[in-house]
Amino acid sequence: MIRPRIPVNPLPTGIVTPLITTAPAPAPVEQHHAADCACHHTTPAPVAPVTSGPAVRLSPAGVLAVVGGGAAVVLVVGAVLVSMLLAVAITGASVAVCAVVLRSLLNDSRKR
Repeated sequence: MIRPRIPVNPLPTGIVTPLITTAPAPAPVEQHHAADCACHHTTPAPVAPVTSGPAVRLSPAGVLAVVGGGAAVVLVVGAVLVSMLLAVAITGASVAVCAVVLRSLLNDSRKR
């Protein structure tokens, strides 16, 4: 009745997208044939390799500020949730007290 269907492409496009892209190969460097030649070759400047490090670097004071901010957010959210729970509990208790008072008033009026 309910069976999963696998989509099938009837006309494949032939385009294959690689999952992992690689860095481009460095350009080949021309070798000079003599130190005192008259040709005007230029040597490319050496490129420093790119290191993959963390995107954001924090100083110790920054880490302390982030930890303090996170702790403040947790405390504020906790206080809000506890106050909401307390409000629900107080409302429930007051409704229960009202129900008991009304019940006692109605029972007294029926007995008389």
